[in-house]
Amino acid sequence: MARRRRGEEHEKASGRLARVGCVGVNAVSVEITRPFPRTWVEFVDPADEQQVLRCDLTWLTSSYRCIFGAGCRGIDASRPDDGCCVLGAHFSEPADEQRVAGHVARLTPETWQNHELGKDSWVIDDPDAEPEEDDEDALPGRKTRIHDGVCIFQNPPGFPGGTGCALHGLALEEGISPIETKPDVCWQLPIRRSYRHMEHADGTPWLEITIGEYTREGWGPGGADLDWYCTSNPEAHRGGDPLYLTSRDELVELMGPLAYQELCRLAEIHLTRGAMPHPAGGKP
Repeated sequence: MARRRRGEEHEKASGRLARVGCVGVNAVSVEITRPFPRTWVEFVDPADEQQVLRCDLTWLTSSYRCIFGAGCRGIDASRPDDGCCVLGAHFSEPADEQRVAGHVARLTPETWQNHELGKDSWVIDDPDAEPEEDDEDALPGRKTRIHDGVCIFQNPPGFPGGTGCALHGLALEEGISPIETKPDVCWQLPIRRSYRHMEHADGTPWLEITIGEYTREGWGPGGADLDWYCTSNPEAHRGGDPLYLTSRDELVELMGPLAYQELCRLAEIHLTRGAMPHPAGGKP
């Protein structure tokens, strides 16, 4: 079952985010807050017959786009310019932190406002992390440091090196995918991958991998208190191409290239049949 790779502990990391979530009220009444019908598709992973992909076509064929810097209100109304970066990033595993560390070393004062402050102290032990019940030797959770109410890598509006995540900016500057430079929890949002270990009737194990929308509920108890949220808001559903195409890099990393090809085939069929679109935006 090879697909359980980088970022597989993302579920535990995201749960920790919820415990330090923002407190507020849902400020935008047009957000779709009630459950709605979704179209799901399941298929065996072409790269591993012991894995089954379960994908939310309603979400993956939606017109969603990240609108950071272009209308995003932020999950904390008091910091609208900081998007969903006010909580810091919880690392999914030691390899996640080590990968990011290699890119942090290439940041400069010109690309990162907090370079002098954070170059040697950008990561901390996560005070909200819960120890693994079945692993007494597990290391404590780790996360990026918060400075002045936001992730230490967040550059403010007006910074000459560019607004937003310094690690994201580094990727753009070097012509590589932000998947390479950012923590798993950051580049995966707003797509959510989860796992269920299953057994066939004869006892043979198999792994169900779900690829879907990272809804408010995905943040845990704190999700309901976010002041604004994008995935179910029409303001963020105004893209041209469907999400499964615009998030190709992320989906290939989450599913593998062969599974992604099959997803594209099934998504195209879904779109040609005029199936019910995501209520926040309709078809792209």
